[in-house]
Order: sequence, then C-alpha cells, then structure tokens
Amino acid sequence: MLKIKEAKVIVTCPGRNFVTLKILTEDGVYGIGDATLNGRELAVVSYLSEHVIPCLIGRDAHQIEDTWQYFYRGAYWRKGPVTMSAIAAVDMALWDIKAKVANLPLYQLLGGKSRNGVMVYGHANGRDISETQEQVAKYIDMGYLAIRAQTGIPGLDSTYGVSNDKMFYEPADADLPSENTWSTEKYLDHIPQLFERLRISFGFDVHLLHDVHHRLTPIEAARLGKALEEFRLFWLEDTVPAENQESFRLIRQHTVTPLAVGEIFNTIWDAKDLIQEQLIDYIRTTVMHAGGLTHLRRIADFAALYNVRTGCHGPTDASPVSFGTLVHFDTAIPNFGIQEYMRHTPEIDEVFPHNYTFSEGYLQPGETPGHGVDINETLAEKFPYQRSYLPINRLQDGTMFNW
Repeated sequence: MLKIKEAKVIVTCPGRNFVTLKILTEDGVYGIGDATLNGRELAVVSYLSEHVIPCLIGRDAHQIEDTWQYFYRGAYWRKGPVTMSAIAAVDMALWDIKAKVANLPLYQLLGGKSRNGVMVYGHANGRDISETQEQVAKYIDMGYLAIRAQTGIPGLDSTYGVSNDKMFYEPADADLPSENTWSTEKYLDHIPQLFERLRISFGFDVHLLHDVHHRLTPIEAARLGKALEEFRLFWLEDTVPAENQESFRLIRQHTVTPLAVGEIFNTIWDAKDLIQEQLIDYIRTTVMHAGGLTHLRRIADFAALYNVRTGCHGPTDASPVSFGTLVHFDTAIPNFGIQEYMRHTPEIDEVFPHNYTFSEGYLQPGETPGHGVDINETLAEKFPYQRSYLPINRLQDGTMFNW
C-alpha cells in the first residue's frame, strides 16, 4: 500500500490562471494534476479543498480505478465541469505517482507506443483573410503539418479565435465578461472565401481545420460543411451546440466534411450517441475536463469500436500538466487522430517545467518517469490569481447567443 499523506491545491497566474493539485505519498513520491476550468477556476479550488482532499488522505495511491469511482459514484451528484475537473486532477496526479514508482514514462503503463510521434495542429488567425494567410504561412515555416484557420468577419468588430497575440491566444480577457457580436449570415458568406484562398496559396499538402464554436443550427452547419467540401478540411469543429446529439444526424445527411466535437463534454454519456451512430469523425474530450486519464481512455476505447478518432482539446488554459499527460495518452492509444497544441508563454513554461518536445509537426512525450511535468512552487507563488472571464456573445439585435 502506498498511502497518500498530503494533498494541496496550488493556484498561479503566470499570464493566465492555472489550478494544480499536488498529491504526496508517505514515501515522498508526489504527483501533480491539472484542475483548471477557464473562468471558473475558484469553483474547482473549493471543490477540491472542501470535498476531495479530506477524502484522499490515507487512501492507497495505487488504487486509481477505485479512487476514480469513489469520487464519481460516491458524490451522487455526478458529471459537470467542476466535479469532473476535480476528479481529473486527482486522476492525473495518481497516474503520475504510479509511473514514477514504476520508474517508467507514463505511456509505458498505457501499453507502450502506438506511434513514433503525436501530430499536432496550431492556431492561425487574422483580422482578415490576408492576415490569416500570413499566419498560416508562419505555422508552415515552424514545421506544422496541420493548422486551424480563423479569420475576422467583415462587419463584425470581433470574432471568436481572432486575437492580437498570434501565438498565445487567451480568450479569457477581462475582469468582467467582454461582449462579442455575431452574424451567422455574414459568417457563412465569408468562411468559404478563406479556405479557397488558403488552398490556392498552399495546396492540399497541409491539413486545414476550422472551429465554428457551437454557433450554427444543424441546417446551417450542413450548408457550411457542403460549401467547404471542395477544400477538403481535416475537420469542421463544434458546428452546433452539442447538448442535442441528434443535431448531427441532419448535418451528416448533407455533407461529407469530417466533423469534430466534444471539448466541453465531461463524460462518455455526452458523446455516446454521437460515437455509436458514427455521427462524428473525431471526439475532442480532453483529460482535464473529462475525469482524467482513466475516463478519457474509456471514451477513446469506445470510440475505436466505431472508427472515431481522438482530437483532444488542447488550449492555453490546459496547463503543461494536461499537455504532458495528453502526449503520453496520444502516444499509446490506437485510434489517435490529432492533438490541438496551443503553445504556452515562456513564463508558464518556467512555472511548469516539462519534458515533452515539438519537432517537425509532432510532439514527443519524453522518457522521464511519470507524465514528465513538474511545478516550481516558489515561482508559482509570485503569480497570484487574477479574476478573468471568458467573453459572452450577442446577435446584432442584442439577443444573447452562444460564445
């Protein structure tokens, strides 16, 4: 038995807020997990401090599955982003400990390598099509094989995915929520022009992706997917609000553009019908919001039965702890598709030293025992929490809409 002696929550803001759980065992081995929930970080801090940590002390750190079930089934009030982010942090930390005790990199405990590298995609964005084109060229020069392209929409002051900082995009940008304005009509008319320009400029050797961010109705999404078919996107992401999984049946009837969804999903139940009916091509659930590695593996295994691949969410609000865990996960599973890779600033990388590396379009997990990511607590203390909200979105007539 490897008893848990102590657990603590570390909140730090080296440019953006991160919530990290550190679990220490009686023999001195520790593991860390990511519990960041963008714009609602302190809700998870409270959940961990008041409800999870007291139950961790004295438990066997090796009993990962039992501990997962203890906090999921034992809570009675299941699911939800706060609960599942807290469970995810515990789970990541325990897998980190187990791999360190075994003196193996985490991917070895997951069955070893299924591939030699993890293909990733970066984010190119611009205020207009020409600027987005320039940014795509920069990502190609950096060695990326896959690039998500977003552009400003004429007639709209701001658009999701477009920022002044082209490398370290952070949507949580204000002490109180900022407001964006949206027009589906303007968007649907403009986006095909973006991908026509990109294919003319760069050909079909580079994979291109696009994120709608849950803003269309099913028939609007079908229209967009059909309009983009000739440009052969790697995927079209989050076309509609995904609470209604049946929406994707209509989209699927009208377009062969590959579909991806799931970054805001918390459990396998959020994606069950989508996967089982093969209504999507990529499932985007991620380690920090879907209950950690233990539950993410279940989702991936279920998806594999239906030829659905993974494309895990990897934004800047996933700390390097999540990225380290994801790269090991991506390395091991057979139905990996692609990994989102939004780079962190040098300040963040200093707070979270890590061993995963990027080269020629791929991430490598490294051979350090565990998930290969640590936290410099002394440095973390120099960056106190700063309240920051995600934006909200309204239609041009003022109606609240999906951000």
